[in-house]
Amino acid sequence: MPKRTATPEVSTQPLIELRMGGVHLTVQRVPGWLISLITMVGGAAGVSLWSQR
Repeated sequence: MPKRTATPEVSTQPLIELRMGGVHLTVQRVPGWLISLITMVGGAAGVSLWSQR
């Protein structure tokens, strides 16, 4: 019998799929640096708003 190798199944379904008129945007995966940037900007804005109270 031939040996079977365990291969992980890769999801072909996109993370985000956006269709608006003639625009079709597909995101397969979000890079870590982008998540870090969004978190940093959001945190800075939150601290700025909170400190103005």
